[in-house]
Amino acid sequence: MTLATFLGYWSGLAFVRPELGLRELVGTMLILHTCDAIMCRLFASNNGYPKNLWTVLGFAGGIWAVALLILLPRRRDA
Repeated sequence: MTLATFLGYWSGLAFVRPELGLRELVGTMLILHTCDAIMCRLFASNNGYPKNLWTVLGFAGGIWAVALLILLPRRRDA
């Protein structure tokens, strides 16, 4: 497994555009993960989860963290 393959599947970009080179992949991945971190922060804030934790998880996990946060139930104390 090459680094480009690993990063492609980790970010989810391999499902959309598998032929991206490493340079384009890393640039797109950083922008995409920044957007995912912002979405995680918003969803966490609205659902009663820790904002800072989910911002970091959203940046590290990308679309997978966003999907997990969407599937989690809303906290009662939110």
